[in-house]
Amino acid sequence: MKNLQTLYLLPLLALASLFIKISGSVSPRPVLTGPHMAYLNSRVAFRCTAPDSSPPVTYQLMRDGGIPIATGIDLQGDQSAPFFLKVAATSEGSYHCKATNEGGTGVSNIITLSVVIPASNTRVTAEPFPPVAYEGSRIILKCNVTRGSHLSYTWFFNRKALTSSTSPLFHLTGNELVMEQATPEHAGHYSCRAWSMVQDNTRFSSSTEVKVTVKAYVSKPNISFSIFKEGDGYQGNITCWSTRGSHPVNFSLSVDDKEVGSLTANESLTVWFLVAMVPGMDMGVARCWVKTEMQELMSEPVSLEVVPVGGDVTAEVEYLYRADSKPSAARLRCVVSRGTFPQISWLLNNSVLPSETNLDVQSQDDLTHVALANRRQTLVLTKLTSEESGYYRCRVRNSYDDSGPWVESGDVLVRVTGSLTPCLQQHLPLKQHQRLS
Repeated sequence: MKNLQTLYLLPLLALASLFIKISGSVSPRPVLTGPHMAYLNSRVAFRCTAPDSSPPVTYQLMRDGGIPIATGIDLQGDQSAPFFLKVAATSEGSYHCKATNEGGTGVSNIITLSVVIPASNTRVTAEPFPPVAYEGSRIILKCNVTRGSHLSYTWFFNRKALTSSTSPLFHLTGNELVMEQATPEHAGHYSCRAWSMVQDNTRFSSSTEVKVTVKAYVSKPNISFSIFKEGDGYQGNITCWSTRGSHPVNFSLSVDDKEVGSLTANESLTVWFLVAMVPGMDMGVARCWVKTEMQELMSEPVSLEVVPVGGDVTAEVEYLYRADSKPSAARLRCVVSRGTFPQISWLLNNSVLPSETNLDVQSQDDLTHVALANRRQTLVLTKLTSEESGYYRCRVRNSYDDSGPWVESGDVLVRVTGSLTPCLQQHLPLKQHQRLS
């Protein structure tokens, strides 16, 4: 029975084989290759091939929607059909190909092409504009282009590239550079670069630099004054200053709540005002004011009263001791009963020392271990030797009147014995025994 069935099947198999030979090969299975991105106005190539398909094979490149673009024929077999395309703005979309031979028609895979437009006319815009803000404010810089697509952005601060990982002061988002709370460290020159990359081909457009200014808030102003003689009268030189702040700052001076002058500081944070003064007379209460577009601050008041030197002038001395109870230095102090601007001079054995041309002198050739401090009010003998022994006194007059009389103290004796034990007259103050370790 089995042999009989086999006899019936053999003619059928032969007929099927003959049908395949007559009708040709099976339907082709094409493969499309080509770019997924391309620059505008560039030229690209798509290739369609149907491996193991019997020639001739007709290829068609198709756009999305089934629109045919171009046709090619493979007469030899296993040959690809190239399709060259100049990229326009309308070239963006999906592409596939069809392959047809005697066996039928096959459809390839789909490639989506994106058209990349290079950046052009890149510029930096700012919020606020111009980019000038006070510390703590929010500043946003944007990298804008007139034309471009598929762009990335690189920011430069003082010509150094910024990245989110290396620049925690900045937030980089898309084409924006954000300074949430600006500090003076953010001040400088900024530029950006808009760029795109297709395969290994990079095209970019760079902006010009934009200067960002971060202003510091001005500090509370200070006030002080001095006096000098001019002709037969006197002038007060009132100084107003702040320790920090950004220019410009407007300073004004008021006396007894009446404005008497105003100046704008554009380089430093110190200004000076001149007012008439009369020693011994209360000329009122002065204040300094500072004004910016964001602030208005007032100094502490100062009384414009110059008290002339007068009353008693005394000289005091104290010795400074080492840990082994041996004297190491002496400090003399000139005590003035009254006087707003005293000029103090010291004498040793009726000779003035040191040079009166200097306020604080560290050493002198004729007395090598002498130092002055506190505007000459304190005289320090940094080493006690026989050269420092003698009678000391101080004298005082008004610093604003070089022709005025001196008021002198009594003498104090500083004498160093051979064992460096100081000898004091009984009328000298004996209150001091400070030790130095």
